[in-house]
Amino acid sequence: MTTHREPLHESLFRPATIGHADLKNRIALAPMTRVSATADGLATERMASYYGVYADGGFGLLITEGLYVDEHASQGYLFQPGIATPAHAQAWQPVVARVHRAGAKIFAQLIHAGSQSQGNIHTPGTLGPSAVRPKGEQAAMYRGSGPYAIPEEMTVEQIREVRQAFVTSARLARDAGFDGVEIHGANGYLLDEFLTDYLNIRTDEYGGTVANRARLAAEVSRDVAAAVGSEITTGIRISQGKVSDHEHRWVGGEEDAATIFSALAETGIDYIHTTEYRALAPAFDTGPTTLAALAKQHSGLPIIANGRLDDPRDAASVIESGAADIVALAKPALANRNWPHLVRTGQTLAGDLPADLFGPVANVKDWELVSPDNGS
Repeated sequence: MTTHREPLHESLFRPATIGHADLKNRIALAPMTRVSATADGLATERMASYYGVYADGGFGLLITEGLYVDEHASQGYLFQPGIATPAHAQAWQPVVARVHRAGAKIFAQLIHAGSQSQGNIHTPGTLGPSAVRPKGEQAAMYRGSGPYAIPEEMTVEQIREVRQAFVTSARLARDAGFDGVEIHGANGYLLDEFLTDYLNIRTDEYGGTVANRARLAAEVSRDVAAAVGSEITTGIRISQGKVSDHEHRWVGGEEDAATIFSALAETGIDYIHTTEYRALAPAFDTGPTTLAALAKQHSGLPIIANGRLDDPRDAASVIESGAADIVALAKPALANRNWPHLVRTGQTLAGDLPADLFGPVANVKDWELVSPDNGS
């Protein structure tokens, strides 16, 4: 007689619903910059293979790399994919279909790179909340070098144009068949720049208090939810650290977190995705609470948590604690493209990443030729 065996770390494999998307499990592929589109931002067959491998490997949800939202200043990297035109949307359709055939859902992440842009075919300049250069230097792995440019301080009219660009892109993503859209409000890109005290020294309604600095992220969230939220899932990604400033923390600590997450909760979006260097680490020195738990506490929304959840015991603990509803994996997924299947069946996970898995998918040899053994 055969007995039924519960999967290891069972909490990770319970179905979940986030907005309009019914997920077969609680394991998501985190968004990662792959810069493997055509020069004009069209998704490619190689990208369909890249995302398809993870869908085959058992991930319930895939979140794309950031897709730029207009043909002006939003592009951040050369060969970055876009979702700014009908041609972009059409190019994503085969990618979405490939993921759906494997039984997974896929969200498009919408991004404006702001002053962290280091490669844009549409304009040599960058935009930001204020004319303040980001810390650090451009990433060599994504074809950048030297310090970031000092951005042009955005006018209120330019802010309105960016809000409209996010709405247009959300509608294009819906038309391409995506199950949801995630607004990129993290990691030092434009919306996070508005949120950041030292990058935003404005004196109008978008600067000064944390409520004012969170205004643009909330406005974009509200705009996108109103435009497509009745049809597909909508959410936003939030962080403290940045691509060029990993150690940044909100100066107001938990009070800032309460203001930011409460404001986002009122916009009509379906979820918040928090990303920290370590998802299980306290968000601030003043207490033990994680950023994911603060997001849950002050928004009441479903939470996706990301940040060094390599060990399935850690990933499961985030779910079991109630701090988050979904875990999103980046480096662990790169090392184990079938991480869910391996964990479910108790197999050994690879811990080391091949060097060529950083940077463009085009550097990954024969990526599209072999899907991983699904472990079942």
